[in-house]
Amino acid sequence: MSDTVPWETLWKQLAGPIALIDLHGRHVDVNPAMCRLLGYERERLLELLPAEVTHPDDYALAKETIQNLEAGRIDSFSAEKRLLRSDGNVVLVLVTSSLLRTSDDTPHLIVSQFHDITDRYGAELLWRRTLGDAPIGMALMDLEGRCTEVNARLCELVGYPRDELLGQRGSDLVYNGDKAQMDSLYAQFREGRTESASLELCLRHRDGHPFWTLTRIGVVQGLDDRPAYVVSQYEALGDDAQVDEGRLAELTRMALHDPLTGLANRSLLLDRFQQELTKLPEQGGVLAVLMIDLDGFKPINDRYGHDTGDRVLQAAAHEVSSAVRSSDTVARIGGDEFVVLAALADHAQAEELRTRIAQQLNAAAPASCRRVKLGASVGLTTTCDPSTTSHALLASADRDMYARKPARFG
Repeated sequence: MSDTVPWETLWKQLAGPIALIDLHGRHVDVNPAMCRLLGYERERLLELLPAEVTHPDDYALAKETIQNLEAGRIDSFSAEKRLLRSDGNVVLVLVTSSLLRTSDDTPHLIVSQFHDITDRYGAELLWRRTLGDAPIGMALMDLEGRCTEVNARLCELVGYPRDELLGQRGSDLVYNGDKAQMDSLYAQFREGRTESASLELCLRHRDGHPFWTLTRIGVVQGLDDRPAYVVSQYEALGDDAQVDEGRLAELTRMALHDPLTGLANRSLLLDRFQQELTKLPEQGGVLAVLMIDLDGFKPINDRYGHDTGDRVLQAAAHEVSSAVRSSDTVARIGGDEFVVLAALADHAQAEELRTRIAQQLNAAAPASCRRVKLGASVGLTTTCDPSTTSHALLASADRDMYARKPARFG
């Protein structure tokens, strides 16, 4: 007695939905599991084309795909698509199709196997909505610490839009003092030495001010029980997060900005240096550093007084800021000295920026009840080497600035 299971019996008992389709894209046969999936009797389902049970916005078996299978250009193909049930409901399936050939290698039929992934999609949708609606900042990251998804609250906390955060390393949002701790933690995640951590981190807002968060970071295991990705949660510290954030923001803004002009001060400038140099390898181009010194500022102070001198400095800060992009950093580092950092495509663009700033500053400026002639010398240096130090770049720009200064002010 043979133990071989007849094909018809096997076809009926297979748990997975299967359809046989001819080379014109019509149903030839469907198994009972396919009928259960779509809620049709077999005879009715055979009357329908695959396109008639496929959502109109989704992929349906096309003539070109059938021709590619016949010609041997592809062996099989897989796609996710929505199928329409007889009761009007929609199911999401992963369908894998391949070509069946006869014994003489003649193309015969296409067999399509369907796997219902509706529940998986629902779980993913629920997760995305949970992430998006969470009242605390949340991010999904790969094992190198790059953001793969972020929610609206995190964007609000750090001041960056979603498209700028995606692909960015989470450590880029952390002040330098905490970066080593983050790098060490991610190394432990990758090596499987730890699964979670809670720590207080000082993050950097897009406008430069720091703020403290309670950060919870956990690694999620994949199907192979190895680390797959990381979930991070960020909660602003304070008894009343909204109030404390505002108060902290004001205090830290004062600590990192020049009180007279509102520009970045030396501390914030040095931090921005580190950020820009770190991004150079991926970004390409050059980092331009411009050193600006007002010519003849001391006589203005001596003649009109310090109040007038302050107004001239404020006017100069405004002129420099109006000549650069919002992504560039403008800092006041001394009495009448300013610095600009700009990531640009090449040295030629940097020269154009230097010329534009010089033209903006070599103009009349308000001084008491009259206007005085304001001049400036603008030095420039550029680098594409991320190992260059901020000290070396400032010194180079300073030398170039003095070389350009008119003799009477040298």
